[in-house]
Amino acid sequence: MSVDPVEIARSGLDVEWQRMQYIAQNLANENSTSVAGGGVYRSVRAVSAPQGAFAQIVKNGSVLPAPQGVHIAGVSLGNGGKEIYDPKHPQASPRGFVTYPDVDHAEQMALLVKTARAYESNLTVMALAQQMSARALEMGRR
Repeated sequence: MSVDPVEIARSGLDVEWQRMQYIAQNLANENSTSVAGGGVYRSVRAVSAPQGAFAQIVKNGSVLPAPQGVHIAGVSLGNGGKEIYDPKHPQASPRGFVTYPDVDHAEQMALLVKTARAYESNLTVMALAQQMSARALEMGRR
């Protein structure tokens, strides 16, 4: 069973980078009242999962496979929008309501901080793994 910490951390970096892209997209569209195809922008959230099939892990029972990292398993779309009464808005309905995306700014910022910390943690793992490899090579030369 071979474990490659650099490859695992790299996959974590990829996942957190993609998560940051979705968060940026959500924040950029939090005040959009319509999208190109019509309708309202729906927030997007990355769903990550371990590499390898979960069914296979369960099938193996107590025998755990070597860790292989993570990947984006899919995306979760928000429920739709929230209606705000603004009869002077150009896109207001006949009743005077404008539909805005279901993006919560505070939630997105908290998720951004959490994602940045996970990204930093993966960078630390990569640096430590490289230091350990260099140290092992140094010890082998003696």
